[in-house]
Amino acid sequence: MSVDITNLKVGFIGAGKMAQGIARGLLSSGKVQPNSVIVSAPSSKNHGFFLDFGIATTHSNTTVVQSSHIIFLVVKPHLISTVLNEVSSLITSQQIIISVAAGITIAKLEELLPPKSVVLRLMPNLPCVVQEGALLFSRGTHASEKEAELLRSLLSSCGLVEEGPESFIDIHTGLSGSGIAYVYMFAEAMADGAVKMGMPSSLANRIAAQTILGAGKLLRDSGQHPAQLRADVCTPGGTTIFGLHALERGGLRSTTMDAVEAATERARELGRK
Repeated sequence: MSVDITNLKVGFIGAGKMAQGIARGLLSSGKVQPNSVIVSAPSSKNHGFFLDFGIATTHSNTTVVQSSHIIFLVVKPHLISTVLNEVSSLITSQQIIISVAAGITIAKLEELLPPKSVVLRLMPNLPCVVQEGALLFSRGTHASEKEAELLRSLLSSCGLVEEGPESFIDIHTGLSGSGIAYVYMFAEAMADGAVKMGMPSSLANRIAAQTILGAGKLLRDSGQHPAQLRADVCTPGGTTIFGLHALERGGLRSTTMDAVEAATERARELGRK
């Protein structure tokens, strides 16, 4: 595909939270203007978000395909076949198809699309809605470095954007897509611990959230291994090492690894259905 990025037209089939987060990131990058984006969904429920940004909305998937150079498929996995059967005849090799549907392989997408279709598979996570996502993508048979670089550039404002083999997509789902829920559970448990010790719940939740935000930012920006940062907090005989010992006794490390493994295997299982 060869297109002037200043004239790039972007379409979304699907208008849920992930579409909203990606669209917000595209606009934040400044590379795409609101009047160059169009979104379709069968219901008007989520159209208001896009209309507030000056983005056109429609109920017609075919209108999106006919209007766009890049098409994001942001629908539930069980709807992919239905959507692509509807629009496949309109798709050309000059367009880029980016699927965000969990468990739907590149091979399946290419099977449903015309020959030589340019396909990429993208797995974002929920913090894309606040431009702090972790996104991993893989290229299909006919997607080149040019399309990969275009996607990186467009999504750079959504957070961290990495490319990897498709076999990493399910692992990314277990680590990051599902991983944010693990972090929320940990934050809830930390706050509950503080409540048990006498702190008001609202204050405990605010402090837990800020603690996780600060720790994550320091981990990302320092470039240090998490074990080193953990060691930096511990002083001999201090409070932190006693707390860490309690977490180790409870099996936090092995349980977390089991959670990533379980979610990854479930993602693989869904991909085989």
